Amino acid sequence: MGAMSVRTQSSEEPAGAVHRAGFACFVGRPNAGKSTLTNALVGQKVAITANQPQTTRHTVRGIVHRPDAQLILVDTPGLHKPRTLLGERLNDVVRTTWAEVDVIGFCLPANEKLGPGDRFIAKELASIKKTPKIAIVTKTDLVDSKALAEQLIAIDQLGKELGFEWAEIVPVSAVADQQVGLLADLLVPLLPEGPALYPEGDLTDEPEQVMIAELIREAALEGVRDELPHSIAVVVEEMLPREDRPADKPLLDIHAFVYIERPSQKGIIIGPKGKRLKEVGIKSRKQIEALLGTPVFLDLHVKVAKDWQRDPRQLRKLGF
Repeated sequence: MGAMSVRTQSSEEPAGAVHRAGFACFVGRPNAGKSTLTNALVGQKVAITANQPQTTRHTVRGIVHRPDAQLILVDTPGLHKPRTLLGERLNDVVRTTWAEVDVIGFCLPANEKLGPGDRFIAKELASIKKTPKIAIVTKTDLVDSKALAEQLIAIDQLGKELGFEWAEIVPVSAVADQQVGLLADLLVPLLPEGPALYPEGDLTDEPEQVMIAELIREAALEGVRDELPHSIAVVVEEMLPREDRPADKPLLDIHAFVYIERPSQKGIIIGPKGKRLKEVGIKSRKQIEALLGTPVFLDLHVKVAKDWQRDPRQLRKLGF
């Protein structure tokens, strides 16, 4: 099978070793485990994970700090055949990102056979010649060793078929925390030499408002995914510290709008007697407080932005 070595231990770096810093992005079909993997590598929840495709809309970067390297993870939106203006925008963002990163990790779930969606992405990858590509077989905790071996062989074949060689093929389970460290060990040598690009404490350079909007959006999608798969956008209008509060008891006021496409969706998101929206508020408020480390008053309003996925003006306003 060519050079598919499975390494389990990284050797100690000799003193005065080179430091590397660069960008990697994970690609793959929706639900291939990209966000979960990002979180496992960074060790903190940065990209939102949801069991619904197309939830990562922004380039969320997780930053992995190591003594020998700094790996910056750029989470591109999933590449898919565009059906709307939003779809085309997303695809443009994807291709530009792929050409600019130092290494691409293609996530393929161990428990699903390679399908047309994977081929579609692999073909796109084949056209980006310079960037090294690692195949990451995710969710290995869900299959036995025979199924895993078959998947590894199929992935090896896929590269050969499309005329490129994988730099590595690595099986991981982010959930069981298996081989996640090894994956980082394999990504690092593919980065250019150089000093750290971000200060040590940074985990993500995503502006707080965008992360907060993502947390609200994730909470709002909970339980209504079938009815409103991605016709929800959230905009944080303002974040202001509440005046007249003692220094030891601060409160942050956050005003946010949940945008939907049609008036008929309003009832779904608000729920009977406002129950659902209240739950969304409670759930996302807890997560925002954990993120910011400060008590929050969250003011949520639902607004209709007619067919925002197809309207360039609305898309700009909503940050796309």
